[in-house]
Amino acid sequence: MKVGTVVEIKKHEYRVGLTPKGVEAFVKHGHQVMVQKGAGEGSAYPDDLYKAAGAKLVDRAEDVFAESDMIIKVKEPLEAEYKLIREGQILYTYLHLAPDRPLTDALVKSKCIGIAFETIRDRKGGLPCLKPMSQIAGRLSIQEGAKYLEKPFGGRGVLLSGVPGVPHAEVVVLGAGTVGANAVKIAAGFGAHVTVLDIDLDKLEYLEDIYGGTITTLYSSPQNIEGILPTADLVIGAVLIPGSSAPHLIKNAYLPTMKKGSVIVDVAIDQGGCSEASHVTFHDAPVFVRDGVVNYCVGNMPGAVANTSTNALANATLNYGLSIADIGVAAALKKDKGLLEGLNTFKGSITYEGVAKAHNLPYVPAVDVIG
Repeated sequence: MKVGTVVEIKKHEYRVGLTPKGVEAFVKHGHQVMVQKGAGEGSAYPDDLYKAAGAKLVDRAEDVFAESDMIIKVKEPLEAEYKLIREGQILYTYLHLAPDRPLTDALVKSKCIGIAFETIRDRKGGLPCLKPMSQIAGRLSIQEGAKYLEKPFGGRGVLLSGVPGVPHAEVVVLGAGTVGANAVKIAAGFGAHVTVLDIDLDKLEYLEDIYGGTITTLYSSPQNIEGILPTADLVIGAVLIPGSSAPHLIKNAYLPTMKKGSVIVDVAIDQGGCSEASHVTFHDAPVFVRDGVVNYCVGNMPGAVANTSTNALANATLNYGLSIADIGVAAALKKDKGLLEGLNTFKGSITYEGVAKAHNLPYVPAVDVIG
């Protein structure tokens, strides 16, 4: 199979779909790999490493798309890339289609095979290709939130840990999944007082067992969310419904009740955000202020730590990619039901129910389209 990766054109996206080690693995399996020049530089992988691994270096993304049977990316295609995707081509990347109707329409129109990292399942029902980025985003959310709590960055001027004689910062985490658990870990490590909310009592019990009385757990009801937000210095939006739009748990009406200079980091922004006020921002202008609250809504947070993120992502996605290349996409999907969960579009059909529901479009089960 001919496999390709390109420079990510999303603003301030520094990750890359294939590492040189990944190229080497595909080549050893007998596949051809094309890499657009400069694709790995943002992740500290220069072109000479790809060349040494056996990749063919090309100047233009158009050439990579034109020659490749499978495109391995990190972020969803942007409008400039829509016209490059062709019928039957495998697009293996994060897609986040539920909040993005134009991209959904483009993939359906192209009749490509869209396999989304974020909906692939493992044998335990987990999300193995989303997990490493969720771990990074959860940890990074506290790092970024702590920075924007500083007065020069528009925040209240609060130190998460406090100091003897001064209260610790109040951190509220909405969601106790992978993002939330990692946010709790870092926030608690900083010495903040942490309250985490979720509707899954087992997850809350697990976190309470780990941290004992050092954190507070609450059931995630509208009343509890509305009641806790006015106490918060930093709020982490860590809500996920795989493949579907995130619920708006933070209503616009709640923002005026919050402390002036408090910070919301909406990690769910890739799926539309869990705050009604949220809209996508970028690393060069990551925040906006509404009703006195600083909102951080960067849609590709892990891109800020591109070397770490690229390596973590490659660890999770490489073997699935090799399976697709080795035995063909249909055989790979039939062999692995978890990989089949990653199929979002197939030759003009939407094959992930959450995406179809989000856009009120026809849904065709994945098992039906692959025969």
